[in-house]
Amino acid sequence: MTKVAVFGAGSWGTAFSVVLADAGNEVSLWARRSEVAEEINRTRRNAEYHPDVELPASITATHDVQEAAAGAEVVVLATPSQTLRTNLSSWAPHLPADAVFISLMKGVELGTLNLMSEVIAQETGAGPERIAVVSGPNLSAEIARREPAAAVVACADETVAVRLQEIIHTPAFRPYTSTDVLGCELGGAYKNVVALAVGMAVGLGFGDNSTASVITRGLAETARLAIRMGADPMTLMGLAGLGDLVATCSSPLSRNRTFGEKLGRGMTVAEITGGTHQVAEGVKSCQSLRELAAKHGVDAPLAQYVDEVVAGRMTAAEMMDAALGRPTKAETA
Repeated sequence: MTKVAVFGAGSWGTAFSVVLADAGNEVSLWARRSEVAEEINRTRRNAEYHPDVELPASITATHDVQEAAAGAEVVVLATPSQTLRTNLSSWAPHLPADAVFISLMKGVELGTLNLMSEVIAQETGAGPERIAVVSGPNLSAEIARREPAAAVVACADETVAVRLQEIIHTPAFRPYTSTDVLGCELGGAYKNVVALAVGMAVGLGFGDNSTASVITRGLAETARLAIRMGADPMTLMGLAGLGDLVATCSSPLSRNRTFGEKLGRGMTVAEITGGTHQVAEGVKSCQSLRELAAKHGVDAPLAQYVDEVVAGRMTAAEMMDAALGRPTKAETA
């Protein structure tokens, strides 16, 4: 039995804890609020995120960082991407020196334009052989209900990826391995921005032709940046790319798509954010992905337009008009 510490008792952190427990691991789940940890231990439920899911007995929740990390061979990070650095700076002294990190986060840090694996390396001193990411079409509500799903676990060290594959493999959750950490992270971050754009199209009343076009051009944009940065383009055709993109853009369970729909109906970011306690990562990452693409000289109109809408400088309708009004070109250009 492997001891795993999961930092973040939100929707995805809790759902992934179920996966880990079902795979036979001992799970220590750190919650930012002590009352959430107490509720989980008392009722075996996280009522705020997955009220209908009974959590396995092998999951123990705590608000104490040192208690959560003690003896952990694997540390799973499931916080909002923009708070990771701040959190890790305080957690790092308590984390086991040889633990392997798994990032569940899908974002690019504002300002530094760092991917989450880079933030982990900078704040913990861990080498690439100790940093992995898990990504794929993994809507947390379905994972928590143990509906069949697949994902990619990527690490620069293939032997570590295989080891992690073994500890997250359950009858309902099928992980595949990869060594392309960069491709998996870019696919995971960019799909949130594409989902915002798809949601806006839906909110404006457009149908499947429109949404399919946005998804496809979003994938092309993601691939352009990934290739320029040195990722394997085939990663974007797999679970961490196309798979995650389809799930996030198509499902009403997707926070980013739902957020986009509300933007399409005319609500402001402030109005939408005020009505939810969950984070739509694309709202922050659209700016950092736009800047990352510019840094690498990559044309990224979708990230650009979504950032303009989120910043209040453009409406969703104006975004669609601008996208359609761009000069025509060859599809693969």
